Amino acid sequence: MRKTWYSELVKHSSSTPADSPVHPGKILRQKLEERGWTQDEFALITGRNKKTIGNIITGKTGISPDMAVALSVVFKDSASDWMNWDNQYSLSLVESDAIDIGRRADLYTKAPIREMQKRGWIKATTDPAGLESELSAFFAPQLAVSTRRAGPTQNLTPIQSAWCYRARQLASALVVQAFDSNQLSALEKDLRVLAAYPSEVRHLPKVFGKYGIRFIIVEPLTGAKIDGAAFWLSEKAPVIAVSARFDRIDAFWFTVMHEFSHIRHGDALSVDDELIGETGCMEVIAKDEFEMRADSEAAASLIAKDELDSFVRRLGPLYSKERIIQFAHRIKIHPGIIVGQLQHRGEVGYFAHRELLAKVRSIITETALTDGWGKTISLGLL
Repeated sequence: MRKTWYSELVKHSSSTPADSPVHPGKILRQKLEERGWTQDEFALITGRNKKTIGNIITGKTGISPDMAVALSVVFKDSASDWMNWDNQYSLSLVESDAIDIGRRADLYTKAPIREMQKRGWIKATTDPAGLESELSAFFAPQLAVSTRRAGPTQNLTPIQSAWCYRARQLASALVVQAFDSNQLSALEKDLRVLAAYPSEVRHLPKVFGKYGIRFIIVEPLTGAKIDGAAFWLSEKAPVIAVSARFDRIDAFWFTVMHEFSHIRHGDALSVDDELIGETGCMEVIAKDEFEMRADSEAAASLIAKDELDSFVRRLGPLYSKERIIQFAHRIKIHPGIIVGQLQHRGEVGYFAHRELLAKVRSIITETALTDGWGKTISLGLL
């Protein structure tokens, strides 16, 4: 009977939705009205402070165990009922907050929200609805992977996905010439010329744009070992994005030419997170046929394999700085790129000829559309 009575109180409460818990003070008020008692009279009956009674009735305070016992004695019901009503009401107040916590937790597993907000990719808000709206806008439309050759598209981690979508945002803002896959051999030759000197890297965005390829730089998100990506805005709109996380000329150019290989073959979305190891050297790991092909073509486009093989046979394992520079002059490539490939082959150690590994990040970020290292792009401009 008590449950039926409580249900009826909830049902007929004008300020409480059906089936929602009510504050026990509302129950107390109704019981006093049924008996025609004032708060003063009830305070005298229970020996409790009038202010305490008033605070319960107005919902400012809950029911303490000793008050629950007093109420049960007066109204001939159970003290546990009063405690349960109080607990149900208290829990109802935090349920909506708990729902919001759950929604936020779910969203934080889907994207690196904190850093995206810090980088200005999405607006700063803790409201779940606001976050959902921001992420929905950021990750829409779906990243295009339209290609001339169908291929398996890898599953992206939340961090990789955010990085790629930011790259897509930036690339969409660039205006380039029409893309013609028949001109890619000519583009490769132009790129090879730029790889001879660190300062020439500044021309890279313009050269890529001339051949219809959008080129952008996005600083990697914290914890993301991402080196580059190749994808398509449409069938005729390829994009190369690099992170430049290692400021070494060899790592930079190997990544660029690796992604160029993916574009050349019309590969589906390729996100490369293991091209360059923590030492900055090219990694030797198990890869699928498309990645192995891109690695091979990237290395060969910079230094012809037979040329490097001959150099290794003649001088290995004694690779002096002078001989490396002479070889670089002869084949018209930067000596740091030679050092990088020798490291990849295991011919020299990580600390060998470090002085030849020129830095290029500050040069390329001055001319390429860049997000990171203090450079921010207003969302309104994209």
